[in-house]
Amino acid sequence: MKVTIVYDNEVRQPGLKSDWGFSCLIEAPDIPQVLFDTGASGSILLHNMSELGLAPSAIGIVVLSHPHMDHVGGLYDFLQVNKEAEIYPPASLGETIPGRKVTIVREPRQICPNVFTTGELKGIEQSLAVNTDKGILVVVGCSHPGVGDILDAASRWGKVYGIVGGFHGFRDFKRLEGLSLICPCHCTSYKSEIKHLFPEQCIDCGVGVVLEL
Repeated sequence: MKVTIVYDNEVRQPGLKSDWGFSCLIEAPDIPQVLFDTGASGSILLHNMSELGLAPSAIGIVVLSHPHMDHVGGLYDFLQVNKEAEIYPPASLGETIPGRKVTIVREPRQICPNVFTTGELKGIEQSLAVNTDKGILVVVGCSHPGVGDILDAASRWGKVYGIVGGFHGFRDFKRLEGLSLICPCHCTSYKSEIKHLFPEQCIDCGVGVVLEL
């Protein structure tokens, strides 16, 4: 299982572009490639994918966390170069895209083998629970429902190993105890505090970062 950060406020490799927003690509044997969120700008999203050697046309599923432009703004440019991907928006976004299979997400469900959605928590946002050899990796957009509630929801799919994505203003740091991987991205307000408290588990996020589990 491999997760590549393709859109973030920071970059970790030359030639990539940073911007306020988030997107990552999930790849694993025997499942479709899953793009989680699309950042704010389609041109930046596609530029970074090209620089990273990722083919937009190979992506089979797009999951959108919540209807904020820094997470969905790149969608339509992406759809111009990918004609087949299925879309899983939360009910709060609720868009129908002509010519596409669109599954509106309200409740927890399996999206494809080893990839599950928490459902739309608090009517705001969905996150992913990805089953890896090391446990469940939780993939979040901005964590508006609260990191703790997201971790609890994801745990229905198995023991949580780690979390990656935007934590927003989350500061109940005890909820991260016991996790083996913590990768705070995008809108996380307390990155330095999390890194100080969890130096062995914390990974600096940024475009170009690859998590292999």
